[in-house]
Amino acid sequence: MENLRYEIIELLRLKNLTLASAESCTGGLVAKMITDVAGCSDVFEGGVVSYSNDVKMKLLGVKPKTLEKHGAVSGETAKEMALGVRRACMADIGVSTTGIAGPTGGTAEKPVGTVYIGISFGDICESELLPINPEYSREKIRNVAAQKILELLYKKIKENY
Repeated sequence: MENLRYEIIELLRLKNLTLASAESCTGGLVAKMITDVAGCSDVFEGGVVSYSNDVKMKLLGVKPKTLEKHGAVSGETAKEMALGVRRACMADIGVSTTGIAGPTGGTAEKPVGTVYIGISFGDICESELLPINPEYSREKIRNVAAQKILELLYKKIKENY
């Protein structure tokens, strides 16, 4: 994981790209992982920790209808968060996380460990469901989600730029 952060920063630099993050369940962990790398300020524009639906709507532009129909923990919301942070921070790439880290808050439909990650760049806006083991601790669920978004980010940069 340590090397992946450095590789992402270098790839962003090499491709002259910038990044922004919108995080709910990871609470800023993705931004922390990126900003732990010295010199990241030339590629990382900023991030938003959006725990409440109000912040998701007001700062990230998540549509009320999306939240009503699909909920905050959904692929649709993850996509709108990624696009919204990309626009708000004027970055080339936006990433997002939204989910249920537990130990409470899960339902039969969306149990603890349900996490969606999103990515937006160019004309592309995608999300992916990460079914993380609900037996994991809150910390482990958050760390797994943050690691997975970094892996997706690295893969998408390599494939598309």
